[in-house]
Amino acid sequence: MKRMMRRGMSLGLAGMMALSMAACGGSSSSDTAATTAAGASSDTASTTAAGDTQAAASDGSPVTIKFTWWGNQSRHEYTQKILDKYTELHPNVTFEALPNGWDGYFDKPITQAASGSMPDVVAMDYLYITTYAKNNSIADLQPYVDNGTIDVSSIDEGVLNSGKIDGKLAGIVGSTGSLAVGYNPAVFEEAGIEAPNANGDWTWDDFVAKAKEVKEKTGKLGVTSTGVVDDTNLFNYWVRQHNAQLFSDDKKSLGYDDDQIMIDYLDMWKDLQDAGAAANPDEYAQIQTLGQEASPVVTGEAGMINENNNYASKLSSVNDKLEITIPPTNKDNMKAMWNKPGYFLCISETSKVKDEAAKFIDWFLNSEESNEIMMAERGVPSSSKVREFLVNSGKMNEKQTEMFAYADTVLNYSSEAPAPDPIGISEVGESFKNNAYQAFYGQMTSAEAAAAFRQEANDILARNN
Repeated sequence: MKRMMRRGMSLGLAGMMALSMAACGGSSSSDTAATTAAGASSDTASTTAAGDTQAAASDGSPVTIKFTWWGNQSRHEYTQKILDKYTELHPNVTFEALPNGWDGYFDKPITQAASGSMPDVVAMDYLYITTYAKNNSIADLQPYVDNGTIDVSSIDEGVLNSGKIDGKLAGIVGSTGSLAVGYNPAVFEEAGIEAPNANGDWTWDDFVAKAKEVKEKTGKLGVTSTGVVDDTNLFNYWVRQHNAQLFSDDKKSLGYDDDQIMIDYLDMWKDLQDAGAAANPDEYAQIQTLGQEASPVVTGEAGMINENNNYASKLSSVNDKLEITIPPTNKDNMKAMWNKPGYFLCISETSKVKDEAAKFIDWFLNSEESNEIMMAERGVPSSSKVREFLVNSGKMNEKQTEMFAYADTVLNYSSEAPAPDPIGISEVGESFKNNAYQAFYGQMTSAEAAAAFRQEANDILARNN
C-alpha cells in the first residue's frame, strides 16, 4: 500500500492561490477546542462524534458511509473506483454511493438535513456552503484538523479559509477552479475562422462575432450556453468586469447600482439566440438531456460553451481535441477573474460516523491511491503535495497538464476573490434565471427583467442575511 504523500515542495500554484483566494478567509476557528490532543493518531476516536458508534468503528467494527456528489457519468465511475479502493484498504468500511447530476443536486441535502437523513459526506459547492453552514446542517471540521485526522498542512491558508464560515471550518477544499470558455477547434476550422485565442486576448464583441460566424458558415450553434443564467457565476464575472460586485458587503442587497449592467448582459445573450448562434431556452433544455459526453461542443455540433477550467480535461476520454481559454475580457477591468474552490467535502451534522467520515475525507484528498484514480478531474488539487505528485507521476495527459497551466494564466486576469455567497443564493439564482428566461422568451424586456430581479433579490437577501 502506498503511503500518504509526505513530500513538502510546493508548486508555483500555491502562491497564485494565496493571492486569488485572499478574500475568502473567514473568521478564525482557533478558539474551537479540539476534542483530542493535537497530533493524535487518526486512528484515535474523536469524542465529538456519536459516542459508542464512533469508538466501535475506530476499533474496526463494520461501518457504512453515505457519500453524495455531483458530476457526469465518468466522474461517477471513477469515484466508485476510489470508494472500492478505500474499502480494499479498510475492509470494515463500506459505502452507500449517492451520485447525482448538477441540476437539483443541492435541493436534496436541504430536505435530507431537515429530516436528519443527510448523507455522511457531502460534496459541496461555493455557491451553497454558507447556507448549509449557517443552518447548522454541516459539522465543524476544525476538531478533526486539530487532532490530526484531516491533514491540511499542504493547503494554502487562503484556500483553506474559504471553507470557514462564522468561525467554523464547514468544508475542506478539494480543488480550485475558475471560469473558462470550452471550445472545439474542429468546428472553427470547418467554419474557416480563427479559434479563440488560447491566452484569452479577446473581448465580448469578439465572442459574439465568432459565435455568429460559426452559425453563418456551418449552420451549427456558435455557443450552447443558455446555462449562463442557470446560476450567477458568469454574471458575477460580468459584474466584476464593470468594477462592481454582485452582492453588498453585508450581503443584504445586490452590490451593483446600475441595472444597465444586467440589461446589457441579457441583451447580448438574447441577440445571440435571435441570430440562432446561441441555444435558446428550449434548445438548451434538450441539450441538457444529452449529458456532457454527448453535448454539442463535444460531438462537433457547436463551437463554444461557457464552462470551468476542467472542461477539456474531464471530457478528454470522449474527445481529446477540446480546448479551454479565458472568458472574454472587458477593457474597463481586465482582472475580473478569480480562482474559486472547485468543491468542498463536508460532514453532515447528523452523521453518526463522523470519525470514519473524517478519515475518509483525509484519504480522498491526500492519498496517492485516490489521486491516481481522480487525476485532477475535479479541478486543480488544493494540496501542493498532490499537485507535485501528479506532475511528477508522468501519468497526466495533455489536457490535465494544460489545466494546470491554465491556472497560471488565470493569475494574469485575476484580482481578489469575492466572499462566499450569501444565504439565500439558491433563491437569488432562481430569480435571476426566471427573469432572464422571461426576457429570452420575449415576455418582458431586459430592463423589466433587471428591475424585477433587483427587487426580488434584495428582498431575498434582506430576509436571509
